[in-house]
Amino acid sequence: MRGLVIKKVGFFCRGLCHLLAVSFLLIIINSCHHREDMGVPVPEGKGVFTRIAVVPFQQIAPDDVRGDAVRCPLCGMIFNASGSSGNPEKIIESLFIKKLDQKNRKFNVVAGDRVAGIYRRIATESLKAPLRQVVRDVGSELGVEGVIVGYVYRFRERKGASYSVEQPASVAFELHLVRVEDGAVVWRGHFDKTQSSLMENLLQLTSFYRERGRWVTAEELAEEGMEQVLKTFPGLSS
Repeated sequence: MRGLVIKKVGFFCRGLCHLLAVSFLLIIINSCHHREDMGVPVPEGKGVFTRIAVVPFQQIAPDDVRGDAVRCPLCGMIFNASGSSGNPEKIIESLFIKKLDQKNRKFNVVAGDRVAGIYRRIATESLKAPLRQVVRDVGSELGVEGVIVGYVYRFRERKGASYSVEQPASVAFELHLVRVEDGAVVWRGHFDKTQSSLMENLLQLTSFYRERGRWVTAEELAEEGMEQVLKTFPGLSS
């Protein structure tokens, strides 16, 4: 009898160790392959402005079809990217402005064709100038204190329906708030997520219930990400 009890205890301990090992592995996988990050304030002086311009967001795709790693043109952060058809950069930019309009913001936003035209002209005239200098020149001409620069690295649509998919939606984008006075990045926000099922990622319970247990579209995933990223945007209140 004693030997049987010891044997059962041994089975239980091995099972518990296996469960802990699997949980630890999920944490590692989650941290390496799934980033659902919020915005990051950068303590470099004044970051709350009265006027902010939004330059046209850009899609950044890999140059080499055999690789998928790209570097942010402004901060150097590495993302796994893939080319997307259509104009996902316009979708992400529209989501950003839409979310700002829904917030109780303490600043005015300058966006649209005038900003796009000034940005294109200055970027064309200053091909050899550093990107931050181009952004500062745009902001100076517009008379704003801060400029939003946005990049879309991945906007992969789901394949399938809301409750059955062959391939889930996957979105990655990054935003920067550049201070015109000195070109400093005073805030950065990034979002990188490929939707997974509850069984595939037990650590994403909150996201699972937020998405109501269904497979969302790329735009729905991007909207979720934008809401999270803007939680730390300077000058916003709920």
